[in-house]
Amino acid sequence: MMSIWIAQASAAAAAPDQGWLLDPELVDPAYGQTVARGDIQTAFPAPPPPPDVPDWLKSLFEAIGRFFEWSAPALKPMLWGGAILLVLLILYFTVPAFARWVNALPFLRKTGAGAEADEAGAVEAGAARALLAEADALAAEGRFAEAVHLLLYRSVEDISARRPGLVRPAMTSRELAEAQDLPGVARKAFSRIARSVEISLFGGRSIDGAAWDACRGAYSELTVPKNWARA
Repeated sequence: MMSIWIAQASAAAAAPDQGWLLDPELVDPAYGQTVARGDIQTAFPAPPPPPDVPDWLKSLFEAIGRFFEWSAPALKPMLWGGAILLVLLILYFTVPAFARWVNALPFLRKTGAGAEADEAGAVEAGAARALLAEADALAAEGRFAEAVHLLLYRSVEDISARRPGLVRPAMTSRELAEAQDLPGVARKAFSRIARSVEISLFGGRSIDGAAWDACRGAYSELTVPKNWARA
């Protein structure tokens, strides 16, 4: 409506040979009335004020600040220590001579015999775990006698490996359990396994879950290296 009114007013005030002209005396009042109604936005509104920081967040920031103030005296030595450690690690992985020197330090060096013993112990432990897993599977099916027999056979193999020449052909489990060359703990552990098998074979008594648990514990004792140390 305002545009039509302005156009009509301009047409009435224009000279015939001057075309369309806008008369400021007619436009300004119309513009002022239009702006006064508030229908047209002529400026950006003021931004809303920022929200207040919650008290708990202020307390958290203050606590963090107090912590850094309290720990500031210790941070510098820790940073220096971390920097030195980082430099040493870089040297260890990039300078072979430095790595050899570190590996040769007394508290890091292992004797050849000790390393071989550790490796052999790891192999034996792995074999023992595999055997126990197989025996546990038999016991889980209620086949306790087969599980205990498996422990007995492996125990004889362990004794033969740890005490070469002790196991002889046609030697019974009872004779092996009484061998004086066996350490005390190992001899008692093997005796429990051998006695359970002997009772199940010749005594007519079946091996139950309790007997299986006892034999399993006895075999676990046989796998401990210190139980084979000579007195």
